[in-house]
Amino acid sequence: MPHIDYYFATMSPYTYLCGERLAAIAQKHGATLTYRPLDIMALFARTGGVPPKDRHPNRQAYRLQDLARRAAVTGLPLKVKPAYWPTNPAPSSFAIIAAQNAGAHVGELVHAITRACWAEDRDISQDDVIRDCLEKVGLDPALADRDMMTSADIYAQNLDRAVLAGAFGAPFFITDTDARFWGEDRLTDLDLHLSGKI
Repeated sequence: MPHIDYYFATMSPYTYLCGERLAAIAQKHGATLTYRPLDIMALFARTGGVPPKDRHPNRQAYRLQDLARRAAVTGLPLKVKPAYWPTNPAPSSFAIIAAQNAGAHVGELVHAITRACWAEDRDISQDDVIRDCLEKVGLDPALADRDMMTSADIYAQNLDRAVLAGAFGAPFFITDTDARFWGEDRLTDLDLHLSGKI
């Protein structure tokens, strides 16, 4: 049975644009899936990346165009300059980790949280927003505060794992055979790889 480690950031627009396609791909191929939220800015710092605000204006302008195009391709509504971005991704990440540790399938939760940021102009660092996202997908809102020390430890470990595994951005998908795919636009490639076509 194949396995996919999914490294992502809750404040990443490209994580949002994945929607729930990754879960569908994993299900199609009978693959297990571990969601590994991490601090994307720390990942950039450790792997030679640059935060969007510090990039050359050419790169910043391209990013805005690319986001608009990818939103059109995926059919997901997206505000390229949301009201609450950047924001602290740790609280929403802790909730995802707690939900996963409780045995929940968290794909819908990841999408609800990222949608709150990128389509609904909500601050995903706020407890009430996180609780609302949990509730919307049928999970206990109290997961927002459950085992926070454990979640914090796992959050830090996810960053270390990502660097060791070869990730440098988000979303990043790594199979148990060390096939690596970076970006929402590589989900099709991941699907083809798991089908044995590439």
